[in-house]
Amino acid sequence: MSIKKIAILTSGGDAPGMNACIRAAYLAARNEGIEVIGYQHGYNGLLKQDFVEFEHRDIRNLIQRGGTVLYSARCEKFTKEEHRIKAAANLDEAGIDGLIVIGGNGSFKGAELLQDIWDKPVIGVPGTIDNDIAGTDYTIGYHTAIQTAVESIDKVRDTADAFERIFIVDVMGREAGFIALNSAIAGGADHVVLPETFESAADELVRILDKLDQRRKNHANSSHIIVITENLWPGGLNILCDSLQTETGIDTRILTLGHVQRGGSPVWQDRILASKLGAFAVEMVINDERGRMAGIRHRYPESVPLGTSREDRKPLNHYSMSMLDKITLLG
Repeated sequence: MSIKKIAILTSGGDAPGMNACIRAAYLAARNEGIEVIGYQHGYNGLLKQDFVEFEHRDIRNLIQRGGTVLYSARCEKFTKEEHRIKAAANLDEAGIDGLIVIGGNGSFKGAELLQDIWDKPVIGVPGTIDNDIAGTDYTIGYHTAIQTAVESIDKVRDTADAFERIFIVDVMGREAGFIALNSAIAGGADHVVLPETFESAADELVRILDKLDQRRKNHANSSHIIVITENLWPGGLNILCDSLQTETGIDTRILTLGHVQRGGSPVWQDRILASKLGAFAVEMVINDERGRMAGIRHRYPESVPLGTSREDRKPLNHYSMSMLDKITLLG
């Protein structure tokens, strides 16, 4: 199949490096004489036939910008077949020979369903700070989110030390503990609470108190940093905060990082990852691959079925988990 024009869209939660991926895909496509358009606001733009035709000036100074110049959104309509049929018709009407979807699990589900009814390549590129997509070592935006979390932990450690406080640092990740685990290691946290290992609030509270007690025995005056994945503690973090303050007598505070983790200029790891995956996605379209994801394995791009990327739960690094316990025991 001769490829003359491809389309790109960004969907779901934004992630630092999405713009770098758009830039790389555009440059790789133009190098092959392929036109590139970008649908705005995710699948919503596809349904409304709302797109921009990229030119060289549009991608200047784009690699370092956070967010996405194509904007992003969630699209409930896309769950219904009638709207996906409309989307396929719009792609044909615009003369599109392949679609690249940059997003996470929900975006990939939409891409899979679209591929079922559209007879041209739909390629997913993993763009989510959560790093929860199977079939790829890393996702675009993940490294920047960790950097943001670590910088915040470093700063809050200063005030924690000044007042000998406990700080609970709430990071993103949804149902995956990748950001929490690795920011805890890099930030020198005393404990981390992960969805992959969390069983009950009562058991986890005992583990936290044991760890804090051991640290206080070694350092009479010290601060304590606990990192936890968002929406994990039953009833909310105020309950954990009150429990720790009651049991330890130490002033305890909560730091919720929230959406700040999605923003900012992408770090070099995300710029390189996004560039590799954007260029590789164009190769996949040219090779007429369908219903696939452009992933990264051992630093090399790899083609993975979209279904596999969504259905398998991506495991945490077990050595990192055990290592954190070893290097925080004495504090």
